[in-house]
Amino acid sequence: MSKQKLFKQQVFLQCKNILEQRIAHAHQAMQSAQEAANSEDKSSAGDKYETSRAMGQLDRNMNAKQMAEAQTELNALMKLTMDYDSEKIISGSMVETNNGIYFIAAGIGMIEVEKKKVAVLSPLSPLAKVMIGKTKNEAFEFNGKSFVVGRVS
Repeated sequence: MSKQKLFKQQVFLQCKNILEQRIAHAHQAMQSAQEAANSEDKSSAGDKYETSRAMGQLDRNMNAKQMAEAQTELNALMKLTMDYDSEKIISGSMVETNNGIYFIAAGIGMIEVEKKKVAVLSPLSPLAKVMIGKTKNEAFEFNGKSFVVGRVS
């Protein structure tokens, strides 16, 4: 396996791990919020009981939403074609530019692999939308910054 493909595989695996951790954390937080809401004792101050249950339900719903979003990102990540061999940028591309390395896969943000910073972008992010379809040596601008595509894998 080439050095580039190995690096891309390592980035992919770290992204998968991050999303799996987000899912597990959100699931655990969701369960804790549900348990807290269910265990709240009804006191003579009924309003306090109802407020605590409502807050617990809101926490549970927020965590359920975060879990669903992470699961959607993970599903999309797992569908990517990692052996793509073309000059054209698509979802799943690792893109090296004069302004950094980008992996168009999921909305994760900055990660570090082999002491290199990689911005992991959702294909729906504004920067990824500008990048998709570009080829090696093609230049483009985003937010006042000039980019030149160096390598696509």
